[in-house]
Amino acid sequence: MDDELEDRIFYQTYVAHMKLLSKFFVGIPLNFPYVNYVWKLLRLYVIKPEVVLITLCIVILCMYIQFVDVWSRSLVDRIRLSVSGNVTSRGTPKMLKGLGDYDSSSTWELAEDNVHVYAIQGRRPRMEDRFVVNRDINGTGISLFAVFDGHGGEFAANYARDNLINSLNSKIIEIKKMMKEGIPEKVYNRRDSTSKEVIGKPPPSPRMGQKTASTTTPLEKKPSFKKSIEEGTRKSGVITDPLLLQKLESIPRALTREVKPSKDTPFVQPETSSYIENNMKINFGRLLTDEVLAADRLLVEAAKKNYDVAGTTVLIAMMEGSKLIVANVGDSRGVMCDSKGRAIPLSFDHKPQQTREKKRIEEAGGSVSFNGVWRVSGILATSRAMGDYPLKDKKWVIADPDILTFDLSDHKPEFLVLASDGLWDTFSNEEAVSFIRSRLNTESHAGAKSITLQSFQRGSLDNITVLVINLSNHKWT
Repeated sequence: MDDELEDRIFYQTYVAHMKLLSKFFVGIPLNFPYVNYVWKLLRLYVIKPEVVLITLCIVILCMYIQFVDVWSRSLVDRIRLSVSGNVTSRGTPKMLKGLGDYDSSSTWELAEDNVHVYAIQGRRPRMEDRFVVNRDINGTGISLFAVFDGHGGEFAANYARDNLINSLNSKIIEIKKMMKEGIPEKVYNRRDSTSKEVIGKPPPSPRMGQKTASTTTPLEKKPSFKKSIEEGTRKSGVITDPLLLQKLESIPRALTREVKPSKDTPFVQPETSSYIENNMKINFGRLLTDEVLAADRLLVEAAKKNYDVAGTTVLIAMMEGSKLIVANVGDSRGVMCDSKGRAIPLSFDHKPQQTREKKRIEEAGGSVSFNGVWRVSGILATSRAMGDYPLKDKKWVIADPDILTFDLSDHKPEFLVLASDGLWDTFSNEEAVSFIRSRLNTESHAGAKSITLQSFQRGSLDNITVLVINLSNHKWT
């Protein structure tokens, strides 16, 4: 009873205030007959507490939708697309009216054996995506595939495509030649002692160099592996013992590693021989990391001279036999469809709202705010990229790649997909794999063209680039 009485008093008070407000407006003299008639209708049907309250709620809701950019991305674009038409069953696009009409002349495509690429400018005023397909680089048996998603202009994406890829190709050819001809003994020995100071080496363990609690042992026993490392490090600063080096090489490495170069140490270009491991295999993860960071330094220097604030994401996949190495900087993404049709991520997006990325940005003095999507300082929607020198100088955005390594003979994949975020704005990993798998061997471009146009039809506002590597007929040993 008390609650009902309080509610009734509150409602009557609200109604009384609304009546006073209505009388105030009614008191305004209106000398036009038609206006008086409209005003009476408004008083009778519009200026009521219930109507005013509902109208206010609708206005607030519309303002919120407009601010978060949901209106333009979902509802409006779908209405435009449904009114204007769809993609025909044969894959030929009809003209889709609205922002950034589809133009068949603004497409880029490639079909080379089992590799298919399809890219469209979409609704963006410029095409800032770039892709690279280098199969069997100079007969080395190593293939390279890359997707770059530029933002703020084309300069950064063009620079990464031309300079980073050319440098990687040259390094791979040089390394393979060195492995074929044999590494000189002096270079090989110097590699173990000097290559640990170059950029790309993870920081040493904090336990190294610490003194042990006791210097004598009551019983004679074989020194422990950890103690041998500590003693060898205290004496010379580096590990040179062949037995210890062999054991270090045998320790299994993590699938993913994040490289953080020292801020105080100047950049030193590593020797090519430093990428050849003791088992005569190439350390692709370290090679990719060093090359991306080196290219980013040169890109930032060139961008400052031109006052160009452009940036680009980087997604590179290198294949040698059944070994796959993927380097990712930003929010382009790679996905693998294994033999059972499951979607296996080849990379993970770098988004500002992620705990790791947000913490790093805030520790550097930056901030993460919501402006349609989560952005670094309300500007950039990815927390890692090449270029973007105003944010790079403040360490809010970095170019350190994450490296993932796979043995494809374990997964026996049907295909791999590398794509810019224009696709992933409208498709999940599982949806993309299912869509392409049903068209892999029945449509041109192995489904790359179909899924690109479907993403556009779903309302993607970005450039869209999809690269599909068809491995369904590959014989895995």
